[in-house]
Formats: sequence, C-alpha cells, structure tokens
Amino acid sequence: MNTKNYFIYIATNKTNTVLYTGITNNLVKRIYQHKNKIVSSFSSKYNINKLVYYEVFQDVNDTIKREKQIKAGSRKKKLELVKKMNPYFEDLYKTIL
Repeated sequence: MNTKNYFIYIATNKTNTVLYTGITNNLVKRIYQHKNKIVSSFSSKYNINKLVYYEVFQDVNDTIKREKQIKAGSRKKKLELVKKMNPYFEDLYKTIL
C-alpha cells in the first residue's frame, strides 16, 4: 500500500523576521514555489524562501489539526518550535531533496 505523506512547515525570509506556516502534500515542490515566487501571495510579498521547520503526517486531518494549533500560537511559541529542531535557522530545503 502506498502511504501519502502530508507536511506542516514553517518558512521564513533571509533575515528570519517573518514566519509563514503552511501545509502541503509535496514539501519539495511547495518550498521550490516559495523560493521562486511562483505563486503570488503573502510568501512572495515577504520573500519567504527558507524552510526552517517541518513535521510529517500520514493523515491529512491530523496535519490540518496541527497546522491550526501552530497558527493559533504566538510568534514566541513558533520561534521556540523552530529552535528545537533548527537552532540556527538553517535552510532545510537541501535536506529534503
């Protein structure tokens, strides 16, 4: 059986001043879109192009629930979440290719 993965992710800009939380079923493609400003949106306006955090799920409903939980949290909570996985805010894109 082929299991589909879903991702919750946090991306930021070069200076780590803006945090964007999103959900996707193709993380590589979605971050590529952010990096290349393929979709005109908040992320292209604020130059969101660096993947700094992600979680993997196999159930889309669990993914949506987690996304809402993260989005409802404060900026401080999001920063703490990122720092646990990625203390130096390195671009994780190369690790998912």
